[in-house]
Amino acid sequence: MRIAHVANFYGPRSGGLRTTMHRLGRGYLEAGHEVLHIVPGRDYEREWTESGLRITIPGRVLAGSGGYRVIVNVARVRRMLAEFRPDALEVSDRFTLTSLGDWARENSVNSVVFSHETLTGLSETFLRAPFVTAAPVDWWNARLARRFDHVVATTKFAAREFERLGVTNLVRVPLGVDLREFSPAHHDASLRQNLLGDADVLLVHCGRLSPEKRVDRSVEVAIELARRGRRVRLVVAGDGPTRASLERLAAGHPVTFVGFVHDRDALARILAAADVVLAPGPLETFCLAALEALASGTPVVASASSAVREVLGVDDSSEPVGAVAADDAGAFADAVERVLSVPEAERRYAARERAEQFPWSKSVEQMLSLLAPTPSRPSSKAA
Repeated sequence: MRIAHVANFYGPRSGGLRTTMHRLGRGYLEAGHEVLHIVPGRDYEREWTESGLRITIPGRVLAGSGGYRVIVNVARVRRMLAEFRPDALEVSDRFTLTSLGDWARENSVNSVVFSHETLTGLSETFLRAPFVTAAPVDWWNARLARRFDHVVATTKFAAREFERLGVTNLVRVPLGVDLREFSPAHHDASLRQNLLGDADVLLVHCGRLSPEKRVDRSVEVAIELARRGRRVRLVVAGDGPTRASLERLAAGHPVTFVGFVHDRDALARILAAADVVLAPGPLETFCLAALEALASGTPVVASASSAVREVLGVDDSSEPVGAVAADDAGAFADAVERVLSVPEAERRYAARERAEQFPWSKSVEQMLSLLAPTPSRPSSKAA
């Protein structure tokens, strides 16, 4: 098959979306398929990568996003797709690129749109008017589902806003983790000591510094644990529009900001060095950073409101790893204390064992099954 993936909000620091595109693309290539990625950037670029051909086209910076760009020239994307002649189209965007579902149908191309975020939660977070936004969000989601052959949600949480609309083309495909790239074998005692300083407990928050991620709660958890007499150090790995306000909040407290970690090996070592990774974002629809932490042998404490509870096995396992907590600093601090009360070897083993249920190979296999041409929609190579 020829598989095209078009995305917005893709960039050097786009975290989970970028990782998902790369890992799926690499899996498709290894299975013998051709892959094209079309993403926004500052200038036009064409580059062969280990996950396929990547074409970057000029995109417009989205105000307040911390530099993320979106594709506005969708006609140009259609022309590129027509030249590539894909058998299947994946779209990672629910805003400017939704009309590509119509293009796919007109050209007998199997199409998938990923639900990487919850529009209901984002609208409530940024517009702070849930009763005003609920109806438009439902209308938009129903329209989106009609334009594509499949809507892919990575968790039950991500699927919820489509299920309530009775969407019948909804499919759940969990994401994966690179179990070699993220591993307890990357534990580095020297790095851990450097990060800890004079503390005993190393907490890590890994992710974009933006309002919906609630990084402020991680800072507040570190402050609360220190108030209780715990010798903790919180390391925040990531960057984004809220960094300045977070640094003000953390001033004088045991918090270190290391910025965005470009080197994946360095990130793997940080995650493996931590005692607990915090994932306080209540809107997380999967949270690859949490799964990468588990693969590194590090338990996670997450918002009970988010999909991370599914990743931890809270709802489907008699022995979940890590913990979930109500959305306040005190509850999170209590959860961290509970996790730390479990013997270290036991909690690290359980974290790794849980992560091993999410190999990327399983995600790739499920997606290829979904994208395969059907008798009513033949491969473009047969045309």
